[in-house]
Parts: sequence; C-alpha cells; structure tokens
Amino acid sequence: MSRQAAAARRGVFAEPDFRRLWFVGLVVFLVRWLETLVTGLFTWNATGSAFLVATMTMLRLLPMGLFGAFLGAWAERVEGRTALLLTVAGSLLGSLAVALLAGAGVLAVWHLAALSFVNGLAWAADNPVRRLMIGRAVGADRMGAAMSVDVGTNNASRLLGPTLGGAILAGAGVAGAFWVSVALYAAALVAALAVRGRSPPRAPNGDGVLARIGEGWAVVRRDRRLAGTLLVTVVFNLFGWPFNSLVPVVGQEHLRLGPEAVGLLAGMDGVGALTGALLIAWLVPPSAYGRCYLGGIALYLASVALFALAPHPVAAGAALVLNGLGGSGFSIMQATLVYMAAPPELRSRVLGILSVCIGLGPIGFVHLGLLAEWLGAPGACVVSALEGLAALALTRRWWRELWTGEGRRPA
Repeated sequence: MSRQAAAARRGVFAEPDFRRLWFVGLVVFLVRWLETLVTGLFTWNATGSAFLVATMTMLRLLPMGLFGAFLGAWAERVEGRTALLLTVAGSLLGSLAVALLAGAGVLAVWHLAALSFVNGLAWAADNPVRRLMIGRAVGADRMGAAMSVDVGTNNASRLLGPTLGGAILAGAGVAGAFWVSVALYAAALVAALAVRGRSPPRAPNGDGVLARIGEGWAVVRRDRRLAGTLLVTVVFNLFGWPFNSLVPVVGQEHLRLGPEAVGLLAGMDGVGALTGALLIAWLVPPSAYGRCYLGGIALYLASVALFALAPHPVAAGAALVLNGLGGSGFSIMQATLVYMAAPPELRSRVLGILSVCIGLGPIGFVHLGLLAEWLGAPGACVVSALEGLAALALTRRWWRELWTGEGRRPA
C-alpha cells in the first residue's frame, strides 16, 4: 500500500471546504441518477418510445459539447462559490418546477426534456466550477485522492440513486420523487453557502470569450500531456461509455434474463467502479496517475467485448465488474491529470474543454445505435470496443508521456 496515497485520502476530509464540496457532489450525483430513472420511466410509460428515453440521457450530455468551453471561460470571471451557488440553484429551480407540474397533473415529456437540458448545463459546469474548487481546497498533490473520493461517491450513487428513485416513485409518484430532489438540492445549497474559501474572479484583460477559449485550446495543443488526456477522453466517450445503453438489451435478448436479473446485472459495473475507486485512493501514487488512466480505459474497452461475448450471466457480470474497475481508473484520473497539467491561471478554461470532450458522447450513442441495427447489440459492443482500442493505439504519440510520466508539472 502507498502510505502517501492513504495519508492523502484521509487528509482531504480534514479540509472543511472539501467536505462541503464533496457533499454538494454527493447530492448532485444522487439526484442525477434518481431523476434519470424517474424521467426514463415516465417517458416510457407516456410514449412507449425507447428512442425518446435515450434522448433524455443525450439531452443531459448535449450542453457539455455545446457550452463546456464557454462555461469554463465564464467560470474564471465569476467568484467560485457564487458560480457554484448559481449552478445548484438552477438545478433546484428546475426540479421545483417539475414537482409543481407533476403535482398539478399537467407534467408532459417536454417538461422533462427541458429539465434534462438544464441539469446538463449544471453537469457541464461541474469540472470548471466545483472540481476546480476541490483542487484549490486540497492542493494539487492531493487532487488524485480527492478525485478518488469524489468519483467513488458518484459510483456509489449509481447504485443508490435508481433504487431510491424506484422506491419513491412506487410510493409517492413522480411529484414525490421530484420533491425529494428539491429537498436534496436545498441541502446542497446550504453546504455551498458554507464554503469559506474564495477564488476571486480573474480580472478582465479586454479579451473576449472566444479569445479566452482559443487561449485554452492553444495550451492544449502545446502540451502533449493535456492533448493526450483529452484525446483519450474523446476515445472513451465515442467508443466506450455508450455501451452502457445496450446492457439491458444484451441481458434480455442475448442472455435471456428477466427484468430483475437485468437490473442486478446492470449494477455490476457500479460494484467494480466503487471497488476500484477505493483501491486507487489507497494504492496509487501520483507518479502512476497516467498509467492508471491509460490502463483503466484499456481494461474498460476490453471488458466491453468480454461482456458482449459472455455465454453466461455470471461471466457477463464478471466482465462488468472489470468494466467498473477500468472505468474508475479512467474517470478518477481524467480531471486529476487535466488539473495537474494545466497552468493554474488557465485551469478553468481547460476543464471546460474537458467537458466539451465528454460532451461528444451523443455521437458515440448514435454510432453504437447504428451498429446495433446492423450487427445486433452484442456485435455492436464488440466492434465499438475494438474501434476504441485501435483509436487508443493510433493516438499513442500524444499520450505516450502520460504512460512514462515525463514532463509532469510540479505541484
């Protein structure tokens, strides 16, 4: 065990502002998965369209691709806590509006589509706002440990959120579920108000938003560590992450599982992801962050193919546990590597660009959907995984320094 990593993990919770920012993240993650389930079930029951159900998820991702870079440039001109309060308050108001509409019996699918887009804006702002504040609260040397805890919390919420959403939906209906969201967001707003650290906005220098975004892109082009990290993120979101949408299809059509067993199978990646986050927090030193990132995506993509080819539900579940382990290594180190490599004065902008790369996910969903129409769900997963591994190999010249650890920016 790396005593340095273990000490860093314990130390981040000694920082009051980290605890508050972590709690805000916990609420945001929990509500995201809760509302995703409730929105999906309401949309399915109202329309019977699987395409519209998938569209709700894509609407949450779309703002990252459209506005991630702009939000990164905006965030550096707004005091950090103020930006955080605005994003949490916006999500609270959106959930409040839907709760009132549901209570009045007039909730429509387009209302939920609008809410998904609004919450997507808050999600796109998470990297350049809340996670940037986490880095300032704990310091660059403990950012990896802080992200292990933060991503581990997200993974745990992937198990708890849908379970909570289903129980509330059964007992209190759609309105009850969104009132719970409002209460949780209110608690997050109180925690955000309690953040003591202040990050003064960057003084205007006469440059417009597009010029500042361009400066961020210029830094990425000059630094192979940043370029490599962002290219690997694009590979993951085009060829890796979208496969999750086909897990229920593979479980039902290929493995012949019932709804309860499909739900259990779909949760296996969360088990692996939570386990991976805990192991990374205890065992991985900063010198190995790049290898953890690259090894994580390679394991993730390989396990997608193993899952699709698995002849038995137990083997498929084991593949998804491996998938979660790989995904945790990738997702924890993603923001960490960008934070550590970017110049401090440009971190907000570069983290906004990271959100843009994540926001390319809808292209991956369309690509996988077309493959599934042609080859079936298992074949689509295998082909997409192989494409991802090939893309990873072809971009080696940009991410090579991440593996060797060369040129690391000192904390």
